[in-house]
Amino acid sequence: MCRAVRLRRLAAGSRSQLLSLVVALSAATTGMCSDVATPAPPPRPSVALADILKNSSAGEWRQPDPAHTLYMDLGSGRVVIELAPQFAPLHVENIQLLVREGYFDGLAIVRVQDNYVTQWGDADGTRPLRSAKPKLAPEFTRSPADSLHFTQLTDGDVYAPQVGFVDGFPAARDPRSNTAWLVHCYGMVGAGRDNDVDTGNGAELYAVNGSPTRHIDRNAALVGRVLKGMDLLSSLPRGTGEGLGMYEKREQRVPIIRVRLAADAPESDRVRLEVLRTESQSFQAILEWRRHRHDDWYKVSAGRVDVCNVPIPVRVIGQ
Repeated sequence: MCRAVRLRRLAAGSRSQLLSLVVALSAATTGMCSDVATPAPPPRPSVALADILKNSSAGEWRQPDPAHTLYMDLGSGRVVIELAPQFAPLHVENIQLLVREGYFDGLAIVRVQDNYVTQWGDADGTRPLRSAKPKLAPEFTRSPADSLHFTQLTDGDVYAPQVGFVDGFPAARDPRSNTAWLVHCYGMVGAGRDNDVDTGNGAELYAVNGSPTRHIDRNAALVGRVLKGMDLLSSLPRGTGEGLGMYEKREQRVPIIRVRLAADAPESDRVRLEVLRTESQSFQAILEWRRHRHDDWYKVSAGRVDVCNVPIPVRVIGQ
């Protein structure tokens, strides 16, 4: 509070002395009080995400490769998964073999651990792999990484020297070792394994269904990302078995009707999706929107963004 304001409350002293003192102090404190008297301008409104997407150009969107897109049909609907051969080519090839030979058809979702993963595969261990390989070299990281189109975030990270996005997938890299890897954000799909690093062959898959599980980064092969239908996996009843969310009773398991590659599905049964390119100007605008929220509800803008807290837009063509 300015001294000139406080002086108005003085009762002692003559009127003329008080007036002289107020005038003198007001002149001396004009600069000090001006900051209080002049309110800060309101923050610049955020550009809405819907407007960013509406104003994006057709060239900023891409259609996933049907040969690298999975359709997992459940009784509740379809889960669409885009595979990432640029990071896990051996696993993707093995998964394609498993899918084309009907390995997952009739199996089930066997584990739903709250705020962790939803997992599916052969809980009884009786389904033959046929042409697929039982063991694969671990693809926890990729090296060299300098050929990747890496859209780097400048906000820093706890788990990796650098984080960003590669072809629509959240990723990390270490320039010193020239390695890169996918990171465990919500909706990312990985290959389950036993203790030995070569036991994750893609016959047992999981999707992150809650908070990022970044501590698993570089300990399992991430093979893709759910583009559509993640709500079907994250809303399932939680399991309780073994402290890991396993379904303890057979009737709790969620049946998988079938899994197909989009390339093998008839045209009439394909889901036409487009993914916003993470190297595009519109995606850069989304990053800034995420960092600096100034719409009516937000009173404090974070000023930073986390690699797992950025939406990578997916849209159905024609909608």
